This record gives sequence, C-alpha cells and structure tokens, in this order.
Amino acid sequence: MSAYSIWILEYANVPDAPTSSLVYGQHNVGVEKLPYAYTLLRGNGMNILLDCGMNAASHGMEFVKRYNVSDWISPTQVLAEVGLTPEDITHCILTHAHFDHMGGLELFPNAKFYIQQHELESWVSAMAMERRFRWLMRATDTGDMIYAVQLAREGRMIGVPGDVDNLLPGIDVRLAKDTHTAGSQYVVIRNDQRAESEDVYIYTGDLIYRHENLHGGQPDDPEYLPVGYALGSQTNLVMASDEVMKGVGHDIRRVLIPHEGKMTTLYPSRVSKSGHYIVEVALRKDDTSRVA
Repeated sequence: MSAYSIWILEYANVPDAPTSSLVYGQHNVGVEKLPYAYTLLRGNGMNILLDCGMNAASHGMEFVKRYNVSDWISPTQVLAEVGLTPEDITHCILTHAHFDHMGGLELFPNAKFYIQQHELESWVSAMAMERRFRWLMRATDTGDMIYAVQLAREGRMIGVPGDVDNLLPGIDVRLAKDTHTAGSQYVVIRNDQRAESEDVYIYTGDLIYRHENLHGGQPDDPEYLPVGYALGSQTNLVMASDEVMKGVGHDIRRVLIPHEGKMTTLYPSRVSKSGHYIVEVALRKDDTSRVA
C-alpha cells in the first residue's frame, strides 16, 4: 500500500534545448523540447515537494531570457490541479541549487527546505571567485543563494550532511558528489515505508535528463551516457546512474526524471487547460486521482 501519492507536475518548458546539453556527445543533433517539472509527495500528514521550480515573475526573468524558458505558470496554478496551494507545502527537498530547481524558494512560505551542505558551500565559494569564472554561476541565481542563507537563519533551510536515511518518513537522500553540480543529491522514496522496500522510486533531479542517459538508446543492451551539462565529473555521473538503476532493481519506470517528457507514457497522465502535464505515479488508498 502506497504511503505517498506521487505526482510529477510540469510548470514550464524550454522549446529548443540543445540535445548535446542533455545527452553527452550528441553534438550537431539539433534541439528538442525540455519540460520543467517538480514532483509532489502527499502522505504521512505532509505535502512534500522535490525541488521547487523557479519564479519567472521576479528575479528569475534573467534566466527566462537566457535559456528561453516558455509557458511558465505559478505554483498556485500548478498545485490547484492536485487540490493544493503553495501554503500547503510543508517540506521541500532540493536536489541542487540551479535556478529551475531552487528558484521558487520564496513561493512556498510555510515549507522547510533541505539541501546538501556541500552544495551550498560550493556555490558560496563560486560566488566569491573573480569575474572570469562566471560561467560556473551561469545556471545559479545569486539572489536564490542569498535567500537560502536567510532561510537558514530562520531555521527553514537545513543543510544535509551527505547520505541520510529517513530524512522524512520513508524518504532517504543520497549525495552524488561532483556530478551535475558539486553537491547534487537524489531522493529515494520507499513507498511501503519498509527498510527493505519492495516499492522504491528514485527522483533524480538533473543527474539524469532523458531515458537515453540510462540506456544510450539501446534498452536491450544499455549503455550509460551522462548528461551533457555538468560542472563535475562525467565518470561520477555514470556511476551515479548505475547507483540509481540498482536502487530501483533496474526498472526504468521507477526512475522519476523531472525533465523527461516520456514519463507521461509510463503512468496515467493528463494535460491541464494551461497545456502542462500532470503524471500520477502512485496513489494512496484514501486519495483521489487527479488524472482520471
């Protein structure tokens, strides 16, 4: 029996993301649509977001222009599709600090946030470097970092010291150091709440963009191809991909990838009036389907 209902909620997209940024080595292939989404877990008296998106209505506009982010809708609109408001979110686990994953901090006024300590430390270090190193900050908003520090002062931003079991009930986090970013983490959901779970999902953040990262376009003879855009080691990304696949018993359906539009083909889904998809991965016995 599922402890958490799980929904993947699209909130924006990039219509022309270079394929080479998504799958390593895919040069001169062209561009493709890249959905932006976060994931909601509802259960155990909590409403938990995995990543919090971005705020295109304020300082995030710089990144909207830089990356051609299109069709952004607010969390108020997104969460209304599953019967919630931003004020209902109690916790948020941040996989990393890029603008499209941590840029919505101010939009969830009652949430407590969790991020790897090493991730925060690395961005503070990068912010202090001379201007010629600015590429390192190309996808990270200094405004988000400043706000994160303020939340830490208020006790609402918690630094996670590496791998932690039961960060929240049945939810573990794993540090993937020096991969997509210096301190990226992925989230393990044991949806039966058992230590030796038979109902595991893993939310990847940007360790994985596409199913092709996990099988190289050859599901019957898979080859790991890391994401193209990374600040750390491609080798570490390959090893993290293997950890993820082992964690779900090599069942690719249980790998929850926020930028993979094909998630809509693996689980019940629908498109909202605004044109954004809702994917229903799991449903608690006492919850109502939001895609039926």
